[in-house]
Amino acid sequence: MKDMYPRNGKVILHVDMNSFYASVEMSYDESLKGKPLAIAGNVEERRGIIVTCSYEARKFGVKTTMPIWQAKKLCPQLIIQKPNFERYRKASLAIFEVLRQYTEIVEPVSIDEGYMDISECAELGSPLEIAKSIQERIHNTMDLPCSIGIAPNKFLAKTASDMKKPMGITVLRKRDVSRILWPLLVGEMHGIGGKTSEKLLTIGIKTIGDLANAHEIQLKQLLGINGIRLKERANGIDTRVVDPEAIFDHKSIGNSTTLPHDSTNQRELVGVLGKLSGKVAARLKNKRLLGQKIGITIRYKDRRTITRSKMVSNPFFEKEDILNWATDLFLKNWNGEAIRLLGVTAYDVIEKEAAFKQLDIFSFQKDAEKEPLYDAMEHLQNKYGENIIKKGLALKERSIGTDTSFSKDFFEQSRSKK
Repeated sequence: MKDMYPRNGKVILHVDMNSFYASVEMSYDESLKGKPLAIAGNVEERRGIIVTCSYEARKFGVKTTMPIWQAKKLCPQLIIQKPNFERYRKASLAIFEVLRQYTEIVEPVSIDEGYMDISECAELGSPLEIAKSIQERIHNTMDLPCSIGIAPNKFLAKTASDMKKPMGITVLRKRDVSRILWPLLVGEMHGIGGKTSEKLLTIGIKTIGDLANAHEIQLKQLLGINGIRLKERANGIDTRVVDPEAIFDHKSIGNSTTLPHDSTNQRELVGVLGKLSGKVAARLKNKRLLGQKIGITIRYKDRRTITRSKMVSNPFFEKEDILNWATDLFLKNWNGEAIRLLGVTAYDVIEKEAAFKQLDIFSFQKDAEKEPLYDAMEHLQNKYGENIIKKGLALKERSIGTDTSFSKDFFEQSRSKK
């Protein structure tokens, strides 16, 4: 069996749950199986947004972030339900318990996907046998479908898991990259969004193969160090390890400034926080990162320094959010004495692609609807300067929680063991 494992390389699995929220609801209520189902915010309102949908719904053209009215037009028989995030979290915990029964080297990257390093698991069978066993156990015990990619690194494993859905298992070797990936449009490559794809088109890069063979200097001028990283990915190169502790990393991005003069002027100090928040937001966005904890630093005239921080409910990267939380922390902790230095920091930073936002039925819709506005504002500010347009303050919204639970026996048993 060891002959089926590379002597010097790795065997990485990427386990990706299929249409996760909708699948959990179908597992909870069998009458929903085989029917077009969508999970959406503001179900009662036609302007609500689709969070996810079943494969039966996708056949009609229903997609994530689509307005309910449009989805219903495409599929009049569409069943729409509110999300139950507590139910989904319990399902996620149970799934990762199953994965860790094969190896402790498991890295969750979101509520419904994760990486496994099975390089030392030859006694459990071949990589394909292990993948089949995982898929069958999750399906048989929880009635949830998943797709699994098998590859020598994380990028190729993630790419492979996307190739066959639902309930697919795909092996993608490095030697297959030129044949399978290179003919695809560059926008289909994991890690490349619409804007990056458009930028690459300006230098004649249309396919993944074009990217794999592109000039490094030209890529670096266009995309910075990320351009080199994307070229490596296009060639099937990815040296990242599967890190079980990655989800707990305490990385941070912050900015601080010494004031031109010691100040007790609240308006002036909040203005400084605004500038610092803007810099932190820009760095987060450029690195495609999200913060989960906000912190401030206050250094007084006599050089006494305090730092204060707080966890927030949802990962963030917008200046408005950073400034609101930083200002709140500042006003609660400033003693009124003259200040020499201020700092704002985003802690517990995670990659945007890996973030699982603890959305409620209102925040998802609000975020989805704001994306076009953010893009338009960014375009105007880049062209005419950041002061050309600014966002106003939003009215504070009430939050709605969920108190329902998943009654399926498997999850009830899992909870009782803890």
